[in-house]
Formats: sequence, structure tokens, C-alpha cells
Amino acid sequence: MARVVWTEPTIQDLDALADYISLDNPTAAQKFVRKIFSRVEKLEQRSQSGKSVPELAPSPYRELVIAPCRLFYRATGDYVYVLHVMRAEQLFRAELLKSR
Repeated sequence: MARVVWTEPTIQDLDALADYISLDNPTAAQKFVRKIFSRVEKLEQRSQSGKSVPELAPSPYRELVIAPCRLFYRATGDYVYVLHVMRAEQLFRAELLKSR
């Protein structure tokens, strides 16, 4: 079983997304955060279950699409590092993954 490690910038990304959603619907923001954590928790058992990042293929980075977002991670040995979460319609910047 892998151990999931959230990077601090990723927690900040998620907080910003939840804050934005909560401006219109606080309940939806809470549901969104729970959904993200639930999907990431499953990586403990199946760390390679996400798909390869199309913009970076081939690479060690993987992603989960959790509408309306993309969550990026890297599985190495016994760890899964959650590196970035962003709105799906935003422009992907590979340097964000490499810097985290």
C-alpha cells in the first residue's frame, strides 16, 4: 500500500478552488473537496490508476480527472506525491509539476 503525500502548494491550489466554488455554493465546495480526497485516497491501493498526462507523455507523472479539475501526481515506490490540482479549462504548465 502506498502512502499519499500532499504537497503544500497542492493544498493551497485546492483551498483556492474550494474558496472560489463556495462564493456561489458552499455546499458544493464541501462536496468537491470530499470528492477529491476520496479519489486520491484510492491511490493508496492503486497508485497507477490515473492516466498518463498527454502533454508530457512519456513521463512519470499521472493525472486524475475529477470534474471540473485535473489532479496531477507522481507515484514512486511506496509514495504517491500529489503535486497540483487545477481547473480543466486552464492552460497546463508543465513547469509547475517539475518544481513541486
